[in-house]
Amino acid sequence: MAAYADRLQQFVYHSGSFMKPVFAIAKKAPSSKKRIVFAEGEEERVLRAVQVVLDEGLAKPTLIGRPAVLAQRIERYGLRLRPDIDFDIINPEKDERYRSYWETYLAMTNRKGVTEQWARLEMRRRHTLIGAMAIHKGDADGMICGTFGSTDLHLHYIDQVLGKRAGVNTYAAMNALILPDRQLVLVDTHVNENPTAEQLAEITIMAAEEMRRFGLHPRAALLSHSNFGSSDSESAQKMRAALALLRERAPDLEVDGEMHGDTALDSHTLRSMMPDTSLKGDANLLVMPNIDSANIAYNLLKVAAGNGVAIGPILLGCARPVHVLTPSATVRRIVNMTALVVVDAASQR
Repeated sequence: MAAYADRLQQFVYHSGSFMKPVFAIAKKAPSSKKRIVFAEGEEERVLRAVQVVLDEGLAKPTLIGRPAVLAQRIERYGLRLRPDIDFDIINPEKDERYRSYWETYLAMTNRKGVTEQWARLEMRRRHTLIGAMAIHKGDADGMICGTFGSTDLHLHYIDQVLGKRAGVNTYAAMNALILPDRQLVLVDTHVNENPTAEQLAEITIMAAEEMRRFGLHPRAALLSHSNFGSSDSESAQKMRAALALLRERAPDLEVDGEMHGDTALDSHTLRSMMPDTSLKGDANLLVMPNIDSANIAYNLLKVAAGNGVAIGPILLGCARPVHVLTPSATVRRIVNMTALVVVDAASQR
């Protein structure tokens, strides 16, 4: 048992110091804040992650799925999950909450083109919608979804039911990478195709806030093909405008740009080029000009330098604790994100 516990500990904490405080807080969170719904409950990776979540005492899971299919797959994968004891079920084919859910959804969207027939149909087949409604109705505290499909698909239903945080105008996704010699956060990797300077400023502030919740001190670099005015292209001007907004709205944030990626990651090069920079070390929050650069950089670094160890995507801007993963999410990442959503649910922003 000691050897098993040691292996399990290595598995859970493979993401290093970035996740350890999150797991500690999640374990101590009150049980009334640990009801996490997993939209793709029948997925193998989700079921295996839920087993770890239960073994570690991280959350009280609710799986959206057909009971017979769940039972069959739990047995096939050799798991110890017991329905109605270890986890709750929302059956999309037959559940006593169905009528209440679709009627509430219809009331929210009947002036946005949704008819009664469509509301009934969507509430049967869209598991992310069911999970979002469970949070809205008080049947869950947070949600993990996104192990299939696109971010836009899931975010559509999350936005319809839960919406944005007060004072927030845009959603965004941030990803953290655990590299051999540093921890990096990248935005916006999955949501905004070509964010404006206004959006980039808001995204940077939200990402910096999230990093502080992990105990990290954010140092933000606004990246570009332009290095401090070496180009006057539209995207370079956008990053400069974002910097001006950030210095006005978040004067305490260490941020500079627009700059090259290598300049951002080497404070010696940065200081030699820009002696009056506000960054007091290597940047650890990389803000990209568009979704192409953010997503490409994230995936390249994850595979080439990070051994595939990543945290995220972490959804920024949502009113309730929800995270939309990606189809490439591993069991380990699902466990990590479950701990994070529990912390989100238990903490007051």
